[in-house]
Amino acid sequence: MTGERVRVIVVDDHTVMRAGVVALLGTGTGTGTGIEIVGEAADGRAALELVARYEPDVALVDLRMPVLDGVATTTEIVARFPRTRVLILTTYDTDAEIERGVEAGAIGYLLKDTSREQLADAIHAAARGETVLAPRVAERLVARMRQPAQAPLTARETDVLNAVADGLTNAEIGRRLVIAEATVKTHLLRLFAKLDVNDRTRAVVVAMERGVLPRGSGRGEQR
Repeated sequence: MTGERVRVIVVDDHTVMRAGVVALLGTGTGTGTGIEIVGEAADGRAALELVARYEPDVALVDLRMPVLDGVATTTEIVARFPRTRVLILTTYDTDAEIERGVEAGAIGYLLKDTSREQLADAIHAAARGETVLAPRVAERLVARMRQPAQAPLTARETDVLNAVADGLTNAEIGRRLVIAEATVKTHLLRLFAKLDVNDRTRAVVVAMERGVLPRGSGRGEQR
């Protein structure tokens, strides 16, 4: 870090959001935020170029971006520019998104409803090498750690769940997988228990949150 002023780049594909963050951090009163915005980028690839050029203390990175998303960008920065800390700033707080960001090497994970003071404090903490988590994110991580280990879905249960996400009825699932409708019901009961859910819609949602199903599954109407 250069003196007490933290040098930051802001990476977000939404122009208004990016401008808002820059204005939020750059228009303090009194002593200000102690933060200097040295660059802005609309995608991960451009962010890597900025990090290489300016070597900022902190990269404030969104998760969902074109060209190179936030997780891939974080992975690259951590591997190539270890002195730059990555702080995720996003609207997504599902277990899967949080885990992906943390596993990629982000030092912190904040949500976009964070206040100006909280954001500035988090950036300074990140620059010092301290882990920073939004309260809601910390609660989810702690709750997840306290959960007993979940039994993985079998290949056939995953097939059934994919069919549920496609909106198929039990009879249609049976025809697709060439199994009896009663067998479909048995698989559903077992995967409901493993996912700790009580209905088909919730099963798909939880499976996507846990990364069992890819996001965007379930284009069809569930019946």
